[in-house]
Amino acid sequence: MWLVVVILILAVWAIATYNRLLTYRHRVENARAQVDVQLKRRYDLIPRLVETVRGYAQHEERLFERIAQLRAQALQSLSPQQQEALEGEVRHSLSNLIALAEAHPELKANENFLSLQEELSDTEDKIRYARQFYNDTVMRYNLSVQRFPNLLIAPLLGFRPRPLFTLDDAVQEREAPG
Repeated sequence: MWLVVVILILAVWAIATYNRLLTYRHRVENARAQVDVQLKRRYDLIPRLVETVRGYAQHEERLFERIAQLRAQALQSLSPQQQEALEGEVRHSLSNLIALAEAHPELKANENFLSLQEELSDTEDKIRYARQFYNDTVMRYNLSVQRFPNLLIAPLLGFRPRPLFTLDDAVQEREAPG
């Protein structure tokens, strides 16, 4: 009798743990998808921004080509780690593009450019928020996977800690375009 009760309690605990961890896993995947949505929004702005600047600074063709190449790479299906590595280059190239625009007063006054720059700045804020939300969600998931007694069953059920979204160069992130 006692053995049946103990087995029943363990089964209920295992099922509840599995369901809770599954919920957290889906939240992490959703949070990652939200980061991807905001990054896609940024990548969709890049060609418009490049074309606006290109009209004023045609001699910077190498920068425009590099930005187009980075955008194409970023739109591919990348792992979070590959995407993080690429992000530094994208931010650096966009910063160079904005700096190029600063050197052309007539471009700085261009309404289309100002609108795109504002939209890019807004998008960068949304990307930062989405990354923060992702990291908060991953932290909750990782804590749940690593807490006792969940750590006894989580690996058996296929739940492993997830990496946080980190930046190789936090200074670049603070100096994001916009």
